[in-house]
This record gives sequence, C-alpha cells and structure tokens, in this order.
Amino acid sequence: MQNTLKIAAIQADLAWENPEANRAYFDQKISVIKNVDLIVLPEMFATGFSMHPEGIADTGVMVEWMKATAKTTQAAIAGSLMIKEQDNYYNRFYFITPEGTCTTYDKRHTFTLAGEHKVYKRGEQPVIATYKGWKFLLQVCYDLRFPVFARNTSNYDVMLYVANWPKKRVFAWDTLLKARAIENMSYCIGVNRVGIDGSNYEYNGYSGIYDSLGATLAFAEAEEKTIYATLSKTHLEETRNQLNFLADQDKFELK
Repeated sequence: MQNTLKIAAIQADLAWENPEANRAYFDQKISVIKNVDLIVLPEMFATGFSMHPEGIADTGVMVEWMKATAKTTQAAIAGSLMIKEQDNYYNRFYFITPEGTCTTYDKRHTFTLAGEHKVYKRGEQPVIATYKGWKFLLQVCYDLRFPVFARNTSNYDVMLYVANWPKKRVFAWDTLLKARAIENMSYCIGVNRVGIDGSNYEYNGYSGIYDSLGATLAFAEAEEKTIYATLSKTHLEETRNQLNFLADQDKFELK
C-alpha cells in the first residue's frame, strides 16, 4: 500500500466531437505533468457531451491511447468515453493503470434532460477500482445527484467524479462534491470542463479535490487548468478513527 497519492486533474476546453484534436490537446497537457500517481480527465473527454455517437464513439483508439499514456507517464489515467459495444452505446468511465489494468464503469444515471437515456445504455452496479492499495469509486456527472448510489458501504478511499456540468447549475456541482466527501468520509475528486460545446452549453469548471471533511485541497474556477493535490492514507484513517461516522450509517442494499 502506498501511503500518499499524488493527483493531477485536467480542467479542459474540449473540442466538439473531435477525438483527434482532443487526443493532441491532452498529449500536450499531460506532457508537462511530472511525478504524479493519477491523472484525471473530464467526462467524454474525447468528444464533449454529445448525443450523436454515430461515427465518433470510440472503437478502441482512445482506450489504447489511455493505456499507452499510462505506461509512458507511469501514472494511472481516468476519464469517460462514448463507447460502442455490439449494438449499444455507453458513457463508460475507464481507470487504467501503468501496468495496463483496466477497470470500467458505465454511467448509471443517464441525464434525461439531454436525452442521454435515449442514446446510451445505463450501467447497473457501482464499480470500485483498486490502485496502489487505494480504492476508488468511479462516478460520472449526473451520478453526483444520487447519494444512495455512492454511499460508502465498501470502505472506499476516494470518489472520482468526471463531468460536463453546465455553468447554470454549477452551484449544485460545487456543493454536492463537498457533501459527498463529508457524508462518506472519503476524498472526493470532481473534474469538470470549461468552454462552450456544440450544443451551445457553457461550462465554467469548478473542478475540485476535497478531503474527508470537505476541506478544499485544490480548486480551479473558469479557466483551463491542471490542479494538483496529495492524498494521505494516514490522514484519512486518523480522521475516520477519530470521527467514526461511517459505523452509524443505515444498512441497505441496492436493488
């Protein structure tokens, strides 16, 4: 187990429905990141939050890029992609380690206001990725509004939220990230995008990294920016031992 974990989260202005341009963009951004354990990218980082996956959904190119980048940087890479599998499309979160281990989670709460539920098949179960002795709960954007699905009954250490969360509702994003950290006594990382997408939605970031009491470790407002933080397993365990709130949570099972 590694006691500390160094995080880099890239708040990006994504090129609309253009995987090649976004791959080049992230190559440049990642090239200047040194000595971290995990690099987190936004939701649908190759395309933006598009409801038109035909012809641009990843068929393996971006996944292979993630694997190669993780190997080259010796840092895990995390972020979601639109994926076509058989006859279905998915908004799929990938967590890929430098050794090539790939953990995936299909977004459960598809965003009905945008018609995401009509285009992408939803996932059914929470997924935890394990890396360097740390346990990460993988979550995507709209999942943030549904705390029961993220409840910390499996003793995970870090919640990872990747998003394309619009500016007009960013207060909810900013508030709920802290709330998820506090109620689950977990580190919480939320990575959003900036800019205006092809559907004319504006995004103003507010990516953040929070500790298990909701304190801010790193934050970005409305600019393209990479934020950094170091997570401490010792600090997390000491906090949970001192304030053992998780022991008093209600017992339930997801149906």
